[in-house]
Amino acid sequence: MGTNTKIGGGGFHHIAIRVYDFDKTVAFYTEVLGFTERIRWGEGDSRGIMLDTGDGNYLEVFAGGKEGQKDEGAFLHFALRSDNVTDAIELAREAGMEITVEPKEIVIHDIPVRIAFFKGPDGEIIELFESTTDKKL
Repeated sequence: MGTNTKIGGGGFHHIAIRVYDFDKTVAFYTEVLGFTERIRWGEGDSRGIMLDTGDGNYLEVFAGGKEGQKDEGAFLHFALRSDNVTDAIELAREAGMEITVEPKEIVIHDIPVRIAFFKGPDGEIIELFESTTDKKL
């Protein structure tokens, strides 16, 4: 239902991450950030789950990752839309996540937005992104 005429539709369907502590990661995204489970499969390090972020876009989480901080490369970070970055970052802080960039206002190509960053339960970098005007990115 998107507007991309080259590939038909458009927009992200999902972003996938591989994590060390599968259960802790799933609990964080569902209990703290409010994602909902769509489907789940496998056992042990072959487990996977698709979590709806709230608008039909998904975070796909795979077990079997390495422990510790994730190097940049596969992806730098992923951004989650929010109606209130200030409140959303507090959910992450209260869950014990490391805040790497406190909420702040920036302008991207004449469009004001509010952003913040934190490390997820497996070291993944997550951006919270709030449009602060009717102009959308």
